[in-house]
Amino acid sequence: MNQSNTLRINTSTLTKSTETNLLEVKNLKKYYPITSGLLRKEIGQVKAVDDISFTLKDGETLGLVGESGCGKSTAGRTILRLMDPTSGSIHFQGKDITKISGGTLRKVRQDMQMVFQDPYASLNPKMMVGHLVSEPIRNYYPNRKENETRSEVMELLNRVGLSEEAYYKYPHEFSGGQRQRIGIARALALRPKLILADEPVSALDVSVQSQVLNLMQDLQQEFKLSYLFIAHNLSVVKHISDRIGVMYLGRLVEITDKKSLYREPLHPYTQALLSTIPVPDPQARFKKERIILQGDVPSPENPPLGCAFHLRCPYVKPVCEQIKPPLKEVSSGHQVACHLYG
Repeated sequence: MNQSNTLRINTSTLTKSTETNLLEVKNLKKYYPITSGLLRKEIGQVKAVDDISFTLKDGETLGLVGESGCGKSTAGRTILRLMDPTSGSIHFQGKDITKISGGTLRKVRQDMQMVFQDPYASLNPKMMVGHLVSEPIRNYYPNRKENETRSEVMELLNRVGLSEEAYYKYPHEFSGGQRQRIGIARALALRPKLILADEPVSALDVSVQSQVLNLMQDLQQEFKLSYLFIAHNLSVVKHISDRIGVMYLGRLVEITDKKSLYREPLHPYTQALLSTIPVPDPQARFKKERIILQGDVPSPENPPLGCAFHLRCPYVKPVCEQIKPPLKEVSSGHQVACHLYG
């Protein structure tokens, strides 16, 4: 395993052998009811995810970025069916998983796993690491021999950079970075096709983040994984993603490959986000213009009419205040929801 703190550029787009869509999300919505009174009468809705659509190819990493509260984590958990969607469809390996439940959904979940944000909260402190990592195997394959399961778990621990002795230790005996490696090993236990990584390095020291990201890239090639990578750190997303979707107030406002997004962002919100990325070159830093957005993010309980960003947009036009712009393709593979490109 590469222990270097230097982030490696993701080259998976150069080595893909297929362009098959593993995941297709269409018009996905997740609304939460707002209730009041003794009878809990519904008086409104929180539009956490508001009509998003995208695809994820087999072997690809799609990054979802945006400010806290934009709905990216809710979108991810809804896609994994940890939450039921309000409406829309989620096709995984060609099957609409919004219409299944029970044993059928359980079988599909074997191919969809998650790496959580907090490596301290996501691991049961009362369980040995070996039992934590083997739990999915025991759940899905209860008749597998104990020595086979133990051998497989130890191999996984080695693969994520931990010794076999870790099998018999408890989470509190490890650092944050090591705990996240344990979480990754657990996610790999059933050999999934899709891993949702929800802010997987945000709780780690900067010196450890690149090690974990490099490990995830190595594992993607070895295990033929697809990642839905959720983060707010644009520098992290740039290095690990093939394509990037930008979310604002529950909606996708732009989605394209990472080179196009960082070279020529189209949506004013994306431009503002990218302007905040630190530049190591002092000369370039002075030349770079930082875009300061006015006002605050509107509440998802009462989103503005028209484009949700128009209250903060420096290029707002009258149409923006009345009509919600659809996400449409303005160049090959580059989609944006903005009336500036109507």
